[in-house]
Amino acid sequence: MISLMSLPYAQHALEPHLSEKTIQFHYGKHHKGYVDTLNTLILGTPYETQNLEDIIRTSYKKDEKIFNNAAQIWNHDFYWSSLTPHPMLPKGTLLHALQRDFGSLEAFLEAFLALGLSQFGSGWCWLVKDVKGTLSVVKTSNADLPWIHGLTPLLTCDVWEHAYYLDYQNLRKDYMVALRTLFNWEFAEKNLANEIL
Repeated sequence: MISLMSLPYAQHALEPHLSEKTIQFHYGKHHKGYVDTLNTLILGTPYETQNLEDIIRTSYKKDEKIFNNAAQIWNHDFYWSSLTPHPMLPKGTLLHALQRDFGSLEAFLEAFLALGLSQFGSGWCWLVKDVKGTLSVVKTSNADLPWIHGLTPLLTCDVWEHAYYLDYQNLRKDYMVALRTLFNWEFAEKNLANEIL
């Protein structure tokens, strides 16, 4: 059985950038819905005894329903961890890497925003590290995720409309700009030290 992660902060903690109502729907309905659906799908199958990452690996390109629900759980777990109610800036090794590969923090933020806005339809925008340690921004559609393609994710932004519609309607740019205030750079720095799952 796969469990719904506990949010690392209260549901109102990201206000005014993300409202409690948005978190209630996004976490309590969408994210929970993926968990409930996956547990129903894997019941009585070999997937039932696997952890989430192994379910994603073994279902990739083999069972679309199971992969989509499992990957969406993982993506949402990562998204909630990418955010924090405590404003911060990147520092140390992460800041150096951002400056090295993008030119500046501001240049990264603009590249991240541009890529997120260019995602047609549902998907995700990611800060990732490749096998050489170089940082870049990538986008994935629907439930797709970077590590299945050999990239280590550091930070993400959910650009599915359900992530922002209650607060920003169709203004994805306003949502993505607001999210900059919430980025959990300490989480990203920990991920920088990790290898691909």
